Amino acid sequence: MNNSSSRQRNLGPGVQCLLDYLKRMQAENPGFFYATEGDSEHCGNVFWTDATSRANYSYFGDTVRVDTSYRTNRSKIPFITFTGINHHAQPVLFGCALLLNESDNSFIWLLQTWLRAMSGRSPVSITCDPDRLIQIAVAQVLPEARSRFCRWSIFRQTQEKLSNVYQTNSTFDFEFQKCVNEADTVEEFESCWATLLSRYYLMDNEWLQSLYNIRDQWVPIYLRDVFFGELSTVEQNDALSLFFDGLLSTSTTIQLLIKQYEKTISSWHEKELKDDFDTSNTTPVLKTPSPMEKQAANLYTRRIFMKFQGELVETLANPATIVDDSGTVITYRVAKFGEEHKAHTVRFNAFEMKATCSCRMFEFSGIICRHVLSVFRAKNVLMLPPEYVLKRWTRNAKTGVGESEPDSAFGLPSNSQDSPIVRHNNLRQEAVKYVEEGAKSIHVYNVAMSALQEASKRVSAAKCKNSGTTLGTSEANGGNLEMHAIENQSASCLSREEKEKKIRELSTELELTNQRCEVYRAILLALFRDIEDQKLKLSVKRSSAFALREISCYPVRAAKEPSSAQNLSSSLSSSSLTRARLLTRARARARRAQAIEARARAQLTRVELELEPEQLASSSRAQFTIFS
Repeated sequence: MNNSSSRQRNLGPGVQCLLDYLKRMQAENPGFFYATEGDSEHCGNVFWTDATSRANYSYFGDTVRVDTSYRTNRSKIPFITFTGINHHAQPVLFGCALLLNESDNSFIWLLQTWLRAMSGRSPVSITCDPDRLIQIAVAQVLPEARSRFCRWSIFRQTQEKLSNVYQTNSTFDFEFQKCVNEADTVEEFESCWATLLSRYYLMDNEWLQSLYNIRDQWVPIYLRDVFFGELSTVEQNDALSLFFDGLLSTSTTIQLLIKQYEKTISSWHEKELKDDFDTSNTTPVLKTPSPMEKQAANLYTRRIFMKFQGELVETLANPATIVDDSGTVITYRVAKFGEEHKAHTVRFNAFEMKATCSCRMFEFSGIICRHVLSVFRAKNVLMLPPEYVLKRWTRNAKTGVGESEPDSAFGLPSNSQDSPIVRHNNLRQEAVKYVEEGAKSIHVYNVAMSALQEASKRVSAAKCKNSGTTLGTSEANGGNLEMHAIENQSASCLSREEKEKKIRELSTELELTNQRCEVYRAILLALFRDIEDQKLKLSVKRSSAFALREISCYPVRAAKEPSSAQNLSSSLSSSSLTRARLLTRARARARRAQAIEARARAQLTRVELELEPEQLASSSRAQFTIFS
């Protein structure tokens, strides 16, 4: 474990560059928040977050990763990030910090400041690096959150500590990770751990002994009763740590950090929009006739549905067998064919329609497991009960408060539209949809641009001339605390009813624009289909014409046979046929050939008339008129 004592870093003029950047962001963006710790001459620590990050926390703040890996990767810049997981299982940002002064109080200040920026709402779980200072701060500031150490950080440190073992035993890494990630029970893990140490003669290794002593803080089997949003324990990545993956190096400067920071945020935002679009505009392939699968396909995002679908399909190989029926609660034994020694126990309450499984997958990841689904199948439960659908994994994860909130058990903040941050984020997401549609063609672009310009005029008319607030407070936390919590909101001269009316009008305008986009898309598709039909007809007619031309060539060649017959008769003077008879036959053949040729030419003329260019031009003009 990292036990580094307090230390101070000096990044020179780079810190002032960062502060200037944060002040500019504060002036330009609503809901931007930043705070500094230190006196007026020496800025010790800096934390910042924007409106989007704060809104994301309101949707996905149930599990948080605090990444302080710079302390072990020898990065020049002490960059700390707060991240989470969105409804596509992608990393999302909750805030960033530069911790120049590293001490117990500094980490406590950092977590307190971050929590204040997130409206004081504590997460359900938090993942951090195995570091003494951050561990102390988490215990003090977030006592209600279940904390764990980052498993992948421990794997990386193990490679460094046991580098000789990794080099001489190519199978150790695989067996070590399998032991940690794939154990189904505590007994299985401890047995596997003892076997691993014995096989590689590591029974007295101090590092592995220290890891075993804190196994309940990082090994998944000890943590499965709490939600960490981890879809798979065997995937070789840490989704919570990947937001700024590869951003820092020993040569990174503050100026470069700012540029890469903005670029990375933009990149992840585009990926989220793409997944939103794919989820909304594509239909997943169903693998079973189950109505539950169809229900899940309409509820979940694509990534989460695929995970659920995999569990549902596995129920076919995991039958449920009753082992105890005490009336209301029935106990089932669920095991895969051929793996009865790895059976799981499911307790099903028929009255409440609730089930709990010994694997604790739902509690750990928020996705219902194959074992419970197998019991539902046996009990003819055709649809997913609402309590087994977490809103944070659904297509509507970012919508406002509905009639029911599946995530309320987590104590997550509501998505109330009374919050300016939530309103800002919702409007931004809605506007982006029309940007994506409007860029697809020049006509749709013009329609969308016209609608947005009209919307801009209406919004401008509905607000007063420029008004905002800046909040600054000071506290002592081992130093002076300057809070620049900025909520740059425009003060409206109109009443709340008038504002809501304007918003409804703008929403209607945007909806009409979207409908126009759909109409033009349908017209374009119809035009493409008609063009393909015309191509097919032309191809058939041209093939027929070609065949007729070939037929017409035969009698023409046959008409030339008289001269051939004459040559033949002169060379066959000894034949019994006379010259007159040969000429008579040749003339008869010529007449028949001419008759065939006349009929072929008549048919060819009719085909060519059917292919009259003016007729095709008329058809094209009609299609163009429909499209316009």
